[in-house]
Amino acid sequence: MSDHDTGIRQLRLVVHAEDYEGALRFFRDVLGMPEEEAYAGDGGAQVTILGAGRATLEIANTAQVEMIDDVEVGRRVAPHFRVALEVGDASAANDAAVGGGAEPVAPPTRTPWDSLNARLDAPGGVHLTLFQELGGSGDDAGS
Repeated sequence: MSDHDTGIRQLRLVVHAEDYEGALRFFRDVLGMPEEEAYAGDGGAQVTILGAGRATLEIANTAQVEMIDDVEVGRRVAPHFRVALEVGDASAANDAAVGGGAEPVAPPTRTPWDSLNARLDAPGGVHLTLFQELGGSGDDAGS
């Protein structure tokens, strides 16, 4: 091993939210992502780092993105980036998210890869999938 550690240690997705307080309330208080760090700077600058469990980077080609959208929503809706969060109960998390200010895009839908996936547009401009692994033997084809 070299003297320099160049391995990735963390994936951090940075979201610019015009409604910072609304987005923070949604992800921290509604979805229950724990606050790990928070900083304030000059001119009203604010950032809060929320824990999201294990992070992965899912890279999908156009055909895969279209297939996932078709299964989960019935049409192409995903922008260039989509955040997917694994939850224990997708239906309950979807209801909490909608009650907390998210706009529903598609209700919880069982996928061919045996997960229950709900689509929402969350505060902060985030297109969001809440997914629950159902534990079957389906292919790990997307989230």
